Amino acid sequence: MDIAHIDDASDHRLDDYRSLTDVTLRRLHEPEGGLYMAESAKVIARAVQAGHRPRSVLTQEKWLDAVEQSLAGADVPVYVASSAISEQVTGFAIHRGPLAAMHRPTEPALGDVLRGARLVLVLEDITDHTNVGAAFRAAAGLGADAVLVSPRCADPLYRRSVRVSMGTVFQVPWTRIGDWAEAAPALHGLGFEIAALALSDDAVALDAYSAARPERVALVMGTEGDGLTAEAIEAADAVVTIPMRGGVDSLNVASAAAVALWEMTRS
Repeated sequence: MDIAHIDDASDHRLDDYRSLTDVTLRRLHEPEGGLYMAESAKVIARAVQAGHRPRSVLTQEKWLDAVEQSLAGADVPVYVASSAISEQVTGFAIHRGPLAAMHRPTEPALGDVLRGARLVLVLEDITDHTNVGAAFRAAAGLGADAVLVSPRCADPLYRRSVRVSMGTVFQVPWTRIGDWAEAAPALHGLGFEIAALALSDDAVALDAYSAARPERVALVMGTEGDGLTAEAIEAADAVVTIPMRGGVDSLNVASAAAVALWEMTRS
């Protein structure tokens, strides 16, 4: 590691970390493609293992050994700063471990992501980054082959999404799709049936749908408040519901994704 101790919050070498929002990082023109932030040694290690390239690391002295292990020999500038300097630069207290400024990878083509996939999770317009991260963790742990995100869905590489996912956003293949006028024909053309998780009078219970599941299925989950859009439901080949009790009509979207994926993969 190329270690440099920083004692001045205005040091230009820390500019990647300087109170930048994730939207700003994504729109950077230098480096090409922009950046995202990976937080904690475990998350950085998973990003590196997935082939993502760190541009630099900001850490405190106590985390240096963990940084060295997470970088797996990569030749990366490592900036060591006190907690006070780090907070002054980033605008928040860093207590979960080191931060790495990572080069944002190019999003792959839909056909490449779905090659060989049988079960796909589709996240439509989910705006809560915590839910996006939790849904990715469910996808990784319960056997989804890929995740697709809609144009208005929160960024899976947002710092909070990455952290909540425990780095599984690097493990599960994913890409962003277009609107349903474009996405539905593309999924159908690749042999996928689209199953919308929603409340509907003609909805099929999840266990019944799973018992007769098609060879390739795209499970579509909607936003936290309003659920799926009318366009998503119209594009679907089936509407599927999770039977509920106790007067509760729905689950948190990440919890619903976990239940649906478990049912679809248990047999």
